[in-house]
Amino acid sequence: MKNILFLASEAVPFIKTGGLADVCGSLPKALDSNYFDCRVMIPKYMCIPEEKRNELKYKTHFYMDYLGQSRYVGVLEQEVDGILYYFIDNEYYFSGNKPYGNWYWDLEKFCFFCYAALSALPLLDFHPDVLHCHDWQTGLAPVLLKDRFAGGEFFRSIRSVFTIHNLRFQGVWDIKTIKRFTELSDYYFTPDKLECDRNGNLLKGGLVYADAITTVSKTYAREIQYPFFGEGLEGLLQARDHDLRGIVNGIDYEEWNPKRDPFLPAHYDSASFRMGKPEVKKALQEELGLEPDPGCMLIGMVSRLTDQKGLDLLVRVFDEICQDKIQFVVLGTGEDGYENFFRHYAWKYPKKVSAQIYYSEEKSHKIYAGCDALLMPSLFEPCGLSQLIALRYGTVPIVRETGGLKDTVEPYNEYEGRGTGFSFANYNAHEMMASIRYAEQVYYDHREAWEEMIARGMEQDYSWKSSALQYQELYDWLVER
Repeated sequence: MKNILFLASEAVPFIKTGGLADVCGSLPKALDSNYFDCRVMIPKYMCIPEEKRNELKYKTHFYMDYLGQSRYVGVLEQEVDGILYYFIDNEYYFSGNKPYGNWYWDLEKFCFFCYAALSALPLLDFHPDVLHCHDWQTGLAPVLLKDRFAGGEFFRSIRSVFTIHNLRFQGVWDIKTIKRFTELSDYYFTPDKLECDRNGNLLKGGLVYADAITTVSKTYAREIQYPFFGEGLEGLLQARDHDLRGIVNGIDYEEWNPKRDPFLPAHYDSASFRMGKPEVKKALQEELGLEPDPGCMLIGMVSRLTDQKGLDLLVRVFDEICQDKIQFVVLGTGEDGYENFFRHYAWKYPKKVSAQIYYSEEKSHKIYAGCDALLMPSLFEPCGLSQLIALRYGTVPIVRETGGLKDTVEPYNEYEGRGTGFSFANYNAHEMMASIRYAEQVYYDHREAWEEMIARGMEQDYSWKSSALQYQELYDWLVER
């Protein structure tokens, strides 16, 4: 039995701001419990829903010196679906109404979290063989395993994996500040360690000192070794190429299941979508105030409204697209300019465009199931979960060929009768529009081919099963090498 501990800043079902939480909540359940005892450790935020906080059980507590003060560290636990979750408690650091906020404060609190997590391990009756760290918030932990905690017998055999979910966010501040928060010596602040462009960089610490590195798709693992995607760390990632693996994320097939989804007015699978999906679409059109037209192609987007998601392409051609026989719905929040852009077009074309500028789990399920196509024109996309959910629900993805989108969506080939969606290669608004219009053509003029594409997409397996096997192989390699 190999012991694995996930160290992360969020995990479902307790706290979620993005795909990181889905991975840390779903992957441990997919590992083979006969060979792997996988547990998860996150902060005990006060913004975790009260009913969930009240279910946590006290495990232990201690005091730890950090930044010249004796700090309280509580440890609580809760088992969910056979996975034991640990929570690091300190109300000074983890109060507030959201897990992230002020960058400067986040740097200090997540450095504290890494120290507290490692200090707590000997008190838990659980010795991890592998510490699996996620994103910059836990980048300090692999460094500490090679530094402050290296002398202890308990920690000597622990191997570390560092997973990059999004390389753009790195935990960067001036060296003096990072040195203070990490309590590391000058030795670590050189260009081959935590220094990057004359700043301190916590994510770089994880990349330098982890025994293995993963990211969330094979294409993204290659992309980040080039300057456009490498965010200034491409040289380091090239140097560690032999320790870097791309393993595509999966989705929870129990949560995302059109045959049993409690949010849907009708249910279906790959054999019955021709009956069930139109019912969901009709109900969605009525709910959104769109023209109730079952024959009109409905395109959806469930996304953070930021530049990364390729929305500047949509801005340039959206008026043209709205002249076609399509309807469009967007669900999400983000930058004010994009929010107002979609509000404007919902006002301009009230029967064709719906702007849902908020986030709702229920509404997202209905959009994934009720739309005919899902648009994801991302500038970069480490993995992407929306396209996987769309395939599961029989909604055809239209994507740019980058990162996980390229790995998971096979472009439609009308001559060979293959493909699960539509794609375009260059970051170009009119190339995107050409892909959308090609999808419209197939939807309206070749309906049988469109339905065959839906069936192929629904029969793909992007559950955690395949990805979990690759992580298991990685853990075996680390422990046994």
